[in-house]
Amino acid sequence: MAQCPDEALFVTLDVESNSISIIVKHLSGNMRSRWMDFLTTDGEKPDRHRDTEFETPPATRAELMEMWERGWKYLFDALEPLTEADLTRTVTIRTEPHSVMQAINRQVAHYAHHVGQILFLAKHLTFAKTGKWESLSVPRGKSADMNAKVAAGKLSAQETLFSSKKA
Repeated sequence: MAQCPDEALFVTLDVESNSISIIVKHLSGNMRSRWMDFLTTDGEKPDRHRDTEFETPPATRAELMEMWERGWKYLFDALEPLTEADLTRTVTIRTEPHSVMQAINRQVAHYAHHVGQILFLAKHLTFAKTGKWESLSVPRGKSADMNAKVAAGKLSAQETLFSSKKA
């Protein structure tokens, strides 16, 4: 999203598509619902109105980024205190029981899906407007170079993820 021009954050490709801003709003709403009081309340909070997450996007980049950060904070604040024993506990999502690990895996898959949508839109819309896109991992045509640097101990593959300037 950092590379994406402000106006592109609010673009939809067609009437059935969501903009980056709407996807972020949905993720933030989902994260609040799933992770607030994670071990003690149902993951579908009664005050969540999911359908409204797809209406009226945040008005500015700043508002969108605040939603993004707030959503991830709910997630990390819920995961950080978990103990090994907590991982076998049962939580509910829409009254359906899940082990804590099942609930975490369910949400990671959901977030990966939507982050992929955000990345696709950001890359497409940014390149269409600016003719540029900085790869978030190993840029095209640079795999052999990166592999050689890792094999030679000059670079860690873990360091290159989301940091193409190092590769």
